[in-house]
Amino acid sequence: MALKKHFISLGTILLVLGTTYAQNFTRQDTLRGSITPERAWWDLNYYDLNVKVDPSQKFLSGYNVVRYKVLKPSNVLQIDLQEPMKISTITQDGKKLKFTSEGNAHFIKLKKKQVPGDFNEITIEYSGNPREAVRAPWDGGFSWKEDDEGQPFVATSCQGLGASVWWPNKDHMYDEVDSMRISVTVPKDLMDVSNGRLERVEENGDYKTYHWFVDNPINNYGVNVNIAHYAHFHEVYLGEKGPLDMDFYVLPENLEKAKVQFTQADMMLRAFEHWFGPYPFYEDGFKLVEVPYLGMEHQSSVTYGNKYANGYLGRDLSGTGWGLLFDFIIIHESGHEWFANNITYKDIADMWVHEGFTAYSENLYLDYHFGTKASAEYVIGTRANIRNDKPIIGPYDVNTEGSGDMYYKGANILHTLRQLVEDDELWRQMLRGLNTDFYHQTVTSAQIENYLSDKSGKDLSAFFNQYLRTTMIPKLEYKMEGNEITYRYTNIVKDFDMPIRVFVEDKEHWIFPNSEWKTEKLEGSELVIDKNFYIDTEKR
Repeated sequence: MALKKHFISLGTILLVLGTTYAQNFTRQDTLRGSITPERAWWDLNYYDLNVKVDPSQKFLSGYNVVRYKVLKPSNVLQIDLQEPMKISTITQDGKKLKFTSEGNAHFIKLKKKQVPGDFNEITIEYSGNPREAVRAPWDGGFSWKEDDEGQPFVATSCQGLGASVWWPNKDHMYDEVDSMRISVTVPKDLMDVSNGRLERVEENGDYKTYHWFVDNPINNYGVNVNIAHYAHFHEVYLGEKGPLDMDFYVLPENLEKAKVQFTQADMMLRAFEHWFGPYPFYEDGFKLVEVPYLGMEHQSSVTYGNKYANGYLGRDLSGTGWGLLFDFIIIHESGHEWFANNITYKDIADMWVHEGFTAYSENLYLDYHFGTKASAEYVIGTRANIRNDKPIIGPYDVNTEGSGDMYYKGANILHTLRQLVEDDELWRQMLRGLNTDFYHQTVTSAQIENYLSDKSGKDLSAFFNQYLRTTMIPKLEYKMEGNEITYRYTNIVKDFDMPIRVFVEDKEHWIFPNSEWKTEKLEGSELVIDKNFYIDTEKR
């Protein structure tokens, strides 16, 4: 691979993607997935979300105050709220505003002159029975369940589907609110746990209102509501930025199990602060919250439902045994605090930036606590889960993600890249640098790819086009004749020339394949190709 810096062009990306996606998309897909003119002219500053939850009726009612900065003059503003939820009233400065609805997008006609640089607010009142999750968190919404005592056990999950499934907001990932308050009213015998820090609890007769404040930017789907008769315990982690509050909310019958299993949260923080840098939300603390589904990466309020067992519901997704040394949900979902919540995709087409890096975090956790051998065997083992059904990067501007291979193909891409860097301390600094240079930002895949190219000093354009934008796995074809090897790549994109580490009579050696046959002499005839590189091989 050429040792030069390279920056990937939008034209190259679109050319590759255009050959692999031919789906039909609707106007609603565009309204949800693109930066429409009615979104582009204003920048989110603050949300004040107030919602009353009635578990017995599966009903919500409340309002959201949206504060924004005017970037350029306009008089129509888009807010999103999904059916069957309904907006009742929208006001600005006490004046009622008219709006028109096109499916889940609502276009508000503003009366007040919108002056660039000004901060303005609108208040949106709404109510309804929100979509009920079918198979949370993959097919999300509200999960209305009960605990073993018959008490309500309620939670939200809405990645992809969108936060507008239960509250009105600017439902596109490119624009994160700078901070927000979340006030949730629930029956007095229950507790709400949401993001950030608990400011206060108000008693209102048969109800209590829990007021939470999020001090950091937060993506829409990261906002959550978790309602149950919770037990709570607290710890402090002494991390790179000082004391970090750690709070744990679980069903009372699971309290003792949680005190044992959740010690892995401390181990997670030690590993990830080493590899990725300081936990990104010290101001808001870290929480693990038990929910009636598997779990989700809600910012500073990570949800957990892995049955207090190691592995993924007790299974090792790698088939190597190493996956049973950690609780998958604690490690994976918490890894998203760095890759999803700190560094957030602008478009869900680039979701691999969340899931590839976070799946990779699983084996970095193993690397930190159990060694590089455990780490490598685990990530290589997860290749059995890769389907190569469609490209990892999806089509842009229509709220559509790419292949589920973004998880373990993504992890193996990064593991392969670690081999190419050939310097684990540099690799670590690159990962930490991502979380510093893109701190609390929304990004594109191209930005991440270019950053890794720049910091590694290698031209990674063909590498990323190969693995992210096609389903082809490079095949190394080779033949041995005495002390000579003849080799080439097939199934590759233009200019793909990734070097491969091999071992000849147990001695390390690098070969530099491309699409043309090459022949070179080796000091020996026994050849072993390093399995740490994600390629296919064929001896001819």
